[in-house]
Amino acid sequence: MVKFSVNRAVSWRIIKLRKTVQMDTQKIRSKTLSYLEEIFDLAVSIAKGQVTRQRRSDGKEIPVTLKQRQTWARVAAYTAQIMNTVAEGFDEREIDAQLDELERLVNEARSKAGES
Repeated sequence: MVKFSVNRAVSWRIIKLRKTVQMDTQKIRSKTLSYLEEIFDLAVSIAKGQVTRQRRSDGKEIPVTLKQRQTWARVAAYTAQIMNTVAEGFDEREIDAQLDELERLVNEARSKAGES
């Protein structure tokens, strides 16, 4: 009969899960930032006047007004704020905190069982 430690098996899985979450979160963050960057670049180009005409849903092209440029400048600013938020966290901290708590509970269980 093979003897193994359930606590060590759980700890090993927590470590593996933490690495997986970190890698997956980084991929999601990177993809999200890429999409947000595209939105930001488009909004900035309209706000700066690099785009002078826009196509309506009926196919007719109309000039971009000053008010529309101002609106696109706000869109660009808000997109930059979102990009900053995503770059800083993207819920990774919350997941890490939860995994830390789980790890603490496992360590507590291990110490009560007399296992190190």
